[in-house]
Amino acid sequence: MRSCFFNPWVVVSLVLVLPVLLSLRNPRGEPENTITQTTTSFGNVKLANTFPFQFNQRIRDGSNLEYDFYRDTCPQAEDIVRSAVTDIYFDHRDLSPSLLRLFFHDCFIQGCDASLLLEDNGGGNSSSEKQAIPNQTLKGFDKIDMIKEEVEQACPGVVSCADILALAARDSVLLAGGPFYPVLTGRRDSHQSFFEDATDQIPKPDDNITRTLHLFNLRGFSARETVSLLGGHNIGRIGCDFIQQRLYDFQGTGQPDPSIPLDFLSQMRQNCPDNKNISSSSTDKLSTTFTISKPTNVHHSNKKGMSYMEALSAVSSGASFDTHYYQSLLRGRGLLFADQQLMAEERTARLVSAYASDDGSTFRMDFARVMLKLSNLDVLTGNQGQVRLNCTQHISS
Repeated sequence: MRSCFFNPWVVVSLVLVLPVLLSLRNPRGEPENTITQTTTSFGNVKLANTFPFQFNQRIRDGSNLEYDFYRDTCPQAEDIVRSAVTDIYFDHRDLSPSLLRLFFHDCFIQGCDASLLLEDNGGGNSSSEKQAIPNQTLKGFDKIDMIKEEVEQACPGVVSCADILALAARDSVLLAGGPFYPVLTGRRDSHQSFFEDATDQIPKPDDNITRTLHLFNLRGFSARETVSLLGGHNIGRIGCDFIQQRLYDFQGTGQPDPSIPLDFLSQMRQNCPDNKNISSSSTDKLSTTFTISKPTNVHHSNKKGMSYMEALSAVSSGASFDTHYYQSLLRGRGLLFADQQLMAEERTARLVSAYASDDGSTFRMDFARVMLKLSNLDVLTGNQGQVRLNCTQHISS
């Protein structure tokens, strides 16, 4: 039964249509920036990687990654990751949003280099990236460690933690009903983590649309790519800690966000009762993207939370990876202020409407495209970085 998720003929067919995916037109005429192109081999298929010109010059675009990079050194690596993810998924259905969020937080800060997984920053007594407040809510570290152990048993010191995280995130998205996208490999692991960057640059649940677009634009993502990537909120639950202030003390007013429809406010408050112990200094720094759990070591709050399926109350299909996120925003039922802010600007509101208006195929194709791009963001390759034996510890030179 499990093998149906990874039918090789399905994967082959999806790979064949991917060049079309990567050259999709914008929904409803969203303007694109001038772009440059590189090509990457995926088997016998050439894929075009397109990147907006705003990319910082230091950003490495992943063009040195390869399809099946470990074909000679550890040919079973991807099968081991896939099998382990599948086994874990059937025991822990929250695996998909956990790994998706873990992967995003790693890539968003200094690229997809497994810097987030380190217990120390490799540079002295400073805090690690994992300890930054936006990352204290993350789950799935132990699952990546389990997968790494299995890979190490087969091929010691060969497969990077960065590649394992990228592959595991893709496989978990597929298990959750999301689209397939190819993961090229050959990443290497960072020597250090970046506490200050993670503290300041991870998007927050109360960010307005200007700041959200700015943070993604700094990493080369267009408005369209930002809106499609945030669609990852389709899976998982938004913890009460991330929406409590919006329900009871919006922007320090002591009142709820006036933009929330009254019936939806009542529903949200039933799921997330008032908690007087919430500290605004903590919650205003928590991350908005792919949130599924309450913070650890920050404060204690209600564990229930809500999903976007519950927010919409009437889902267009039985699939979990669908357009209900966008349909919810159209009805003013965004769980996070930052999510609902996508309706505050014409260009992003137009994209939300476009994604919500069809059967989900446009969103799924765009999401696959942007995940491929995210997975190639600022990677270390060749002689850069290292291959850690343990994902939590850098190897001393």
